[in-house]
Amino acid sequence: TLCIVHQGDKVLLGLKKRGFGMGRWNGFGGKVHASESIEEAVRRELKEEAGIEPVDLRPRALLHFTIKEGNEDLEVHLFSASQFTGEPAESEEMRPQWFAVDKIPFTDMWPDDVYWFPLFLAGKSFRGEFNFKDKDTLINYTLQEY
Repeated sequence: TLCIVHQGDKVLLGLKKRGFGMGRWNGFGGKVHASESIEEAVRRELKEEAGIEPVDLRPRALLHFTIKEGNEDLEVHLFSASQFTGEPAESEEMRPQWFAVDKIPFTDMWPDDVYWFPLFLAGKSFRGEFNFKDKDTLINYTLQEY
């Protein structure tokens, strides 16, 4: 799961402090536990990683990633929220920070983000397929609005 909080001309991203994606800015999310739904997982992850609870969670995209090196195959359900309760706070895993939409740090994010983020900011729903050689090298991609 992945959730990006978007309020007007700013987005809340988190700097990943450990594990998969360490050192990159990203939305908040993670794996779905066996006992929970996808929506329950994204709500739990947002609370654990940023200390906030979404009020208006909306499914926005389904993204599929393959990373040849390491034989990774990931399906990511992307959600948005513009309202939440609580105050963003640093956790052991993430350091939240607000960014103006024209100052999103794409050079310090996953290489695919620069391609789908404009659709996200425009309020679109979409599907994406991204094929990586390794975690830093995007080979090709497809995006489709729906």
